[in-house]
Amino acid sequence: MSDSDVTRVARRVMEPVLRHQRKGQRTGSCALTPCPACRDAHLVRVERCIAAGEPVRFVLPAFPGKSPNTAKVLGVLPDMAEKLALEFLSGLTERIRQVYAPGAEILICSDGRVFSDAVGIPDEHITAYQREMQTLIDALPQPSGIGLFNLEDMPELAGLPHDRMREILSERYAEPLEQLRKRVRAGEEAPLYRAITRFLFEDGNTPEYTGSRSALQRDARARAYVVIQRSKAWGDLLADRFPGAVRLSIHPQACGADKLGIHLVQTPDNWLTPWHSVALDTGDGGHVLIKRSEAEERGAELVRIAGRPSHYVLSAPAATAA
Repeated sequence: MSDSDVTRVARRVMEPVLRHQRKGQRTGSCALTPCPACRDAHLVRVERCIAAGEPVRFVLPAFPGKSPNTAKVLGVLPDMAEKLALEFLSGLTERIRQVYAPGAEILICSDGRVFSDAVGIPDEHITAYQREMQTLIDALPQPSGIGLFNLEDMPELAGLPHDRMREILSERYAEPLEQLRKRVRAGEEAPLYRAITRFLFEDGNTPEYTGSRSALQRDARARAYVVIQRSKAWGDLLADRFPGAVRLSIHPQACGADKLGIHLVQTPDNWLTPWHSVALDTGDGGHVLIKRSEAEERGAELVRIAGRPSHYVLSAPAATAA
């Protein structure tokens, strides 16, 4: 295959990915369709895989664990929201396989263990979530191209206490918190900081919380720095371990950034994820992610599968009398 053919195929491989791009603030033509910077920022890695006749490799830090706030989610375990996201990713690898026979591999790098202590999710809940995620992945039509990688899959960390795993990750890769605070105050990653703070505040603002809103806000701001610090450390570890992979993200990314933001399921905004929401069957063949409380406020009915809460469905509107 010539160099020009490799580039042509690489661009076709990226087309279905860019179709679901989770964009940051954009202006001009890039607000509607990927500009050359968006389209070509990751092309070199894709071209290398194609030139070698290998599957195109993607890494996606995501699926950490369910929010601890039951006003947002149905419980501890993955449900229809995660299932829909995994089916989307599996479908994405299939669409890539149609234009490039070796296809693609998407490695989900679950980051729940990385910052579970900072987001208030017990480690045993992370373990249960990861096991069910693997069950859902195994149930996908094969070959799905979807894999799962966790902090404890690092051979040098196997068998260590979870707190020690996080300590070693921070020792090797974490940016000093004060340096991160200075960058955020200077405007760098400020949207991410605000979004993480909002999520942490919402997750902590449960019926069981008895403190003041201002105290919870201060706590959320402090923990947001830790979450970002550890997330970046996890990203740097993944870059070292999987240097040839295209890096995906569930957060909006700037035009031409080294990570590509991607939507997993339709959402009402640019930030909501399956682990902070529930799936709502809209009754027209589609699903959207919303918070559990919003689904219930809209009168949606809870659906159970095999006895477990799965998702909500909007009831058909009652017929009006003639």
